[in-house]
Amino acid sequence: MIVFNSSSEMTDWAKGQARLGRKIALVPTMGFFHRGHLELMQTAGRHADEVVVSLFVNPIQFGVNEDLDSYPRDFQRDADLAQQEGVSVLFAPDVDDMYPEGFQTTVSVSSLSRHLCGADRPGHFNGVTTVVSKLFNIVRPDYAVFGQKDFQQLAVIQRMVKDLNMGVEIVAHPIVREKDGLAMSSRNTYLKPEQRKTALSLSRAIAMAQSLFNDGEGQTTVLKREVEKEILSFPGTSIDYVEFVNQNTLEPMSIADNRTLLVMAVTIDNHIRLIDNGQLALISC
Repeated sequence: MIVFNSSSEMTDWAKGQARLGRKIALVPTMGFFHRGHLELMQTAGRHADEVVVSLFVNPIQFGVNEDLDSYPRDFQRDADLAQQEGVSVLFAPDVDDMYPEGFQTTVSVSSLSRHLCGADRPGHFNGVTTVVSKLFNIVRPDYAVFGQKDFQQLAVIQRMVKDLNMGVEIVAHPIVREKDGLAMSSRNTYLKPEQRKTALSLSRAIAMAQSLFNDGEGQTTVLKREVEKEILSFPGTSIDYVEFVNQNTLEPMSIADNRTLLVMAVTIDNHIRLIDNGQLALISC
């Protein structure tokens, strides 16, 4: 596995692969890999000849008082795991390489970014789309793999690629969960044992909503009330948002159907923010 810290070296390598007719799949990450990341790498390997994993904690997608400085990092551990998965290149640029002095251009997907996490974290998605567009220009992938846990992020990136004719095929990977249902996240490392139990409020709320829907409840006001009640029954939880949206447009739905996605963000003990989502039409999450 090759490690590149320079964007110019990364692009030179990618150009060389293109000349050889080899396809590249990119897995953008902020590191501190868990099994979900490794499954994204495996999926990338099934789509392309070469897999590039980017490892970059992107400062411009963090808001004021968010966890940029404390975000978990362990480069050597991540490099070892990526190599074990057969990754061709680990691209780990410096902040100054990605955002040199005088940098002033951003990419914005206006409508899809305006609510849910976009309303809760102003500027977050502009940071995401800007860094992803830069990664696409640097790595020049044929495919890019993203997890569905960050469903709004996935929708925003798909829209950006379509609107700007980027020519990258976006591959969506299902949420990877622990045996008890908790969606895998690098931020799960923040959770103490009791908080870890509280974090199950999200997946259990999804399962409850799916059960209610399968039993015939279609009023999202009713479903939302029951979901919020379930989440708040766990100690230390506060709800950032609970919404039932169309999985294609992310617009709110008043009557649930097979297109309805439950999306939520929950903060535990005022400082650990977790997100999760699930389709109501599924039997279980």
